[in-house]
Parts: sequence; structure tokens; C-alpha cells
Amino acid sequence: MSLSPDELAALRGFAVEIAREAGTATLPHFRRGVQVETKSDDSPVTVADREAEQFLRARITERFPEHALVGEEYGSDGREARGRWIVDPIDGTYSFIHGVPLYSNLVAFEWDGEAVVGVINLPAIGECLHAARGQGCTWERPGQRQPARVSRVSTLAEARLGVTTIKNTIAFERYEAYRRLLETCQHDRGWPDAYGYALVATGRAEIQLDPIMSVWDTAALFPVLTEAGGTLTDWSGNPTHTAPEAIATNGLLLNAVLNTVSK
Repeated sequence: MSLSPDELAALRGFAVEIAREAGTATLPHFRRGVQVETKSDDSPVTVADREAEQFLRARITERFPEHALVGEEYGSDGREARGRWIVDPIDGTYSFIHGVPLYSNLVAFEWDGEAVVGVINLPAIGECLHAARGQGCTWERPGQRQPARVSRVSTLAEARLGVTTIKNTIAFERYEAYRRLLETCQHDRGWPDAYGYALVATGRAEIQLDPIMSVWDTAALFPVLTEAGGTLTDWSGNPTHTAPEAIATNGLLLNAVLNTVSK
């Protein structure tokens, strides 16, 4: 049995609500000299990450005790269910700890393994993108609410390219592919983490890529980008939210991007 439009809308509304609340909970720690710890994978974590995920887990478990749940800081709850929530309490912890307001709270919902609801909440700049399968993508910011749509740029020579960190393209042996794309595109910027993907979904950039991702990084991005008219794929062009890498495009440039990075 698939989810009805009303069920999807309700799940979307709940996802937006808890993402916003989690974002609000991080703000008292932002630019306050929060203590930073290093996890086993050498990535940073703070009390804000942990508190936000604890909050998200509590809200989800209370509302949907029958659903499974996985998050960056506390892993999987081990349940098997048709519905699964995937959360990243702070995507862009590096930005967060250095006072850069481009971090986000990511909330996604899977049904039968498909990412059908996604939220990118950017609490420090007051922006929120959210989408549900078949129901479009909405871009909210202070005093404004509008459909999110990708750009109509159709050539790489006009495109704006983003990457979270060039160092990772080197570490994961993607630098030459990235360099070829860089030389072809009009502009490039180091747009970090989910913010870069939000730019693609709202037509402010055309391409964002990363050679290393986790499911909590990508699950929320998939509905947002696809419902805004774009694509989220692995580096081979397969539409997915579970690959350990990601390329987002406005759709019109997907084939050109894939041809460039695969040479």
C-alpha cells in the first residue's frame, strides 16, 4: 500500500515542524564558543548536534512509534519498518563551530526504501526548503514563501558549480573529474554541505557535487531537488539517496556533467 497524498502532506508538515524546532534549539549554541569533540571518523561534533538529534528522536518516536529511525550521531534504532526517518541534526558542523550561518537541520522520511519527504532547514539565515513526492518543493524565508524551482541554464559554459571541499575530491580520487568540470563551468564557489544543494533547488546554482556522503546527508536532498525539477544522483548518474557520493544538477545539465566527470 502506497501513501496517500494526505498522508504525505501530514508527514511533510511534521518533518518541517520538527526540523524548525531542532534548528531553533541549536541557535543558543551558535557563535557561543561551543566545545568541540572529535568523533572516531575525525569529524567534529558538539553538544548542539547531540541535543538536536535527541530532540528529533524523541519527537519522532512519540508521534510514530511504529517507524524506524537513523541519525548521524546515534545511528540506527535497529527496527525494520516500511517507514523510516533519517535525520542529520546539524549538517555542516564545521560551519556551525566556526560561526558560519550556512549549516542546516536535515529531516527525511522513507517509505519502502524511497525518500518521499525531505526538509532542509537553515535556522541561522531563516530559510527552509521542504518537499514531498508529487507535491512540489517550497522555499520559505522571512516574509516570503514560493515554489522552489531549478534554473533553466542549459550549457556548462553558463553554469555555477559548487563543492563542499576540494580536499575531499583529492582524498577520494575525484579531483581530475572535478577539475574538468571546473574548467568548463562559468563560475565556481565553495558552497558548503546541504546549503549548496539548496542553491541548486532554488535556481541560484546549477551543480553541486561531493565525493563522500552518508545517507543522513543525502536523504532529505533527494525529494527537495527532484520536486524542484532537478536531479540527485551518484557520480554514475543513478538517481539515489543512498550512495556514498552525490551530484546535484538542474536536470538540463545532468548529461553534460556526467560526460565531463566520466572522461
